[in-house]
Amino acid sequence: MPLFGNIFSPKKTPPRKSASLSNLHTLDRSTREIELGLEYGSPVMNIGGQSLKFEDGQWISESGGNVSGREVQRLKKRNLQLEEENNLLRLKIEVLLDMLSESTAETHLIQKELDDVKSNSRRKK
Repeated sequence: MPLFGNIFSPKKTPPRKSASLSNLHTLDRSTREIELGLEYGSPVMNIGGQSLKFEDGQWISESGGNVSGREVQRLKKRNLQLEEENNLLRLKIEVLLDMLSESTAETHLIQKELDDVKSNSRRKK
Protein backbone atom coordinates (compact mmCIF):
# COMPACT_ATOMS: atom_id res chain seq x y z
CA MET A 1 0.00 0.00 0.00
CA PRO A 2 1.46 3.38 -1.03
CA LEU A 3 2.13 6.05 1.57
CA PHE A 4 0.27 8.90 -0.15
CA GLY A 5 -2.51 6.93 -1.75
CA ASN A 6 -2.85 6.27 -5.44
CA ILE A 7 -2.85 9.85 -6.72
CA PHE A 8 -2.39 8.76 -10.33
CA SER A 9 -5.67 6.90 -10.71
CA PRO A 10 -8.20 9.25 -12.26
CA LYS A 11 -11.75 9.47 -11.02
CA LYS A 12 -14.46 8.14 -13.28
CA THR A 13 -16.09 10.81 -15.40
CA PRO A 14 -19.85 11.13 -15.36
CA PRO A 15 -21.65 9.97 -18.52
CA ARG A 16 -22.21 12.64 -21.13
CA LYS A 17 -25.58 14.10 -21.86
CA SER A 18 -26.95 13.67 -25.36
CA ALA A 19 -25.48 16.08 -27.88
CA SER A 20 -28.80 17.55 -28.90
CA LEU A 21 -32.26 17.40 -27.42
CA SER A 22 -33.73 18.64 -30.68
CA ASN A 23 -35.00 16.23 -33.30
CA LEU A 24 -34.56 18.74 -36.14
CA HIS A 25 -31.53 16.89 -37.42
CA THR A 26 -33.70 13.84 -38.12
CA LEU A 27 -36.01 15.75 -40.46
CA ASP A 28 -35.25 15.89 -44.15
CA ARG A 29 -34.65 19.23 -45.88
CA SER A 30 -38.11 19.69 -47.39
CA THR A 31 -39.82 19.02 -44.05
CA ARG A 32 -37.55 21.50 -42.27
CA GLU A 33 -38.28 24.15 -44.90
CA ILE A 34 -42.03 23.60 -44.54
CA GLU A 35 -42.03 23.46 -40.73
CA LEU A 36 -39.53 26.21 -40.02
CA GLY A 37 -39.64 28.31 -43.18
CA LEU A 38 -35.94 27.88 -43.80
CA GLU A 39 -34.65 29.01 -47.18
CA TYR A 40 -31.15 27.95 -48.02
CA GLY A 41 -29.41 30.47 -50.18
CA SER A 42 -25.79 31.26 -50.74
CA PRO A 43 -24.09 32.68 -47.63
CA VAL A 44 -23.71 36.45 -47.47
CA MET A 45 -21.63 38.49 -45.03
CA ASN A 46 -20.76 42.13 -44.49
CA ILE A 47 -17.23 43.07 -43.52
CA GLY A 48 -16.17 46.70 -43.29
CA GLY A 49 -19.12 47.89 -45.35
CA GLN A 50 -18.31 45.40 -48.11
CA SER A 51 -20.95 42.81 -48.91
CA LEU A 52 -19.56 39.39 -49.90
CA LYS A 53 -21.51 36.46 -51.35
CA PHE A 54 -20.28 32.87 -51.60
CA GLU A 55 -20.83 31.52 -55.13
CA ASP A 56 -19.21 28.64 -56.98
CA GLY A 57 -16.68 28.05 -54.22
CA GLN A 58 -15.44 31.65 -54.03
CA TRP A 59 -16.36 34.79 -52.16
CA ILE A 60 -17.53 37.48 -54.58
CA SER A 61 -17.95 41.15 -53.70
CA GLU A 62 -21.46 42.43 -54.30
CA SER A 63 -20.89 46.09 -53.51
CA GLY A 64 -18.50 48.94 -54.25
CA GLY A 65 -16.03 49.67 -57.02
CA ASN A 66 -16.52 50.45 -60.68
CA VAL A 67 -15.91 46.85 -61.75
CA SER A 68 -18.18 44.03 -60.61
CA GLY A 69 -16.81 41.09 -58.69
CA ARG A 70 -17.66 38.74 -61.52
CA GLU A 71 -15.70 40.91 -63.94
CA VAL A 72 -12.68 40.86 -61.60
CA GLN A 73 -12.88 37.07 -61.37
CA ARG A 74 -13.13 36.80 -65.17
CA LEU A 75 -10.13 39.10 -65.61
CA LYS A 76 -8.06 37.13 -63.08
CA LYS A 77 -8.86 33.90 -64.91
CA ARG A 78 -7.95 35.46 -68.29
CA ASN A 79 -4.71 36.83 -66.80
CA LEU A 80 -3.77 33.36 -65.57
CA GLN A 81 -4.46 31.88 -69.02
CA LEU A 82 -2.30 34.54 -70.68
CA GLU A 83 0.55 33.95 -68.23
CA GLU A 84 0.46 30.22 -68.97
CA GLU A 85 0.43 30.90 -72.71
CA ASN A 86 3.35 33.32 -72.30
CA ASN A 87 5.37 30.70 -70.39
CA LEU A 88 4.68 28.13 -73.11
CA LEU A 89 5.78 30.54 -75.85
CA ARG A 90 8.99 31.36 -73.94
CA LEU A 91 9.73 27.65 -73.69
CA LYS A 92 9.14 27.20 -77.43
CA ILE A 93 11.50 30.10 -78.21
CA GLU A 94 14.17 28.55 -76.00
CA VAL A 95 13.82 25.19 -77.78
CA LEU A 96 14.00 26.89 -81.19
CA LEU A 97 17.14 28.82 -80.18
CA ASP A 98 18.75 25.57 -79.02
CA MET A 99 17.89 23.95 -82.35
CA LEU A 100 19.32 26.94 -84.23
CA SER A 101 22.54 26.82 -82.20
CA GLU A 102 22.92 23.10 -82.86
CA SER A 103 22.35 23.44 -86.61
CA THR A 104 24.73 26.41 -86.80
CA ALA A 105 27.45 24.42 -85.02
CA GLU A 106 26.92 21.47 -87.38
CA THR A 107 27.09 23.81 -90.40
CA HIS A 108 30.38 25.33 -89.19
CA LEU A 109 31.80 21.86 -88.59
CA ILE A 110 30.81 20.68 -92.07
CA GLN A 111 32.19 23.90 -93.61
CA LYS A 112 35.51 23.37 -91.82
CA GLU A 113 35.72 19.76 -93.01
CA LEU A 114 34.95 20.90 -96.56
CA ASP A 115 37.65 23.57 -96.38
CA ASP A 116 40.13 20.96 -95.07
CA VAL A 117 39.30 18.60 -97.93
CA LYS A 118 39.74 21.41 -100.48
CA SER A 119 43.08 22.46 -99.03
CA ASN A 120 44.33 18.86 -99.01
CA SER A 121 43.27 18.35 -102.62
CA ARG A 122 45.12 21.54 -103.69
CA ARG A 123 48.30 20.39 -101.98
CA LYS A 124 48.26 17.09 -103.83
CA LYS A 125 48.15 18.85 -107.23
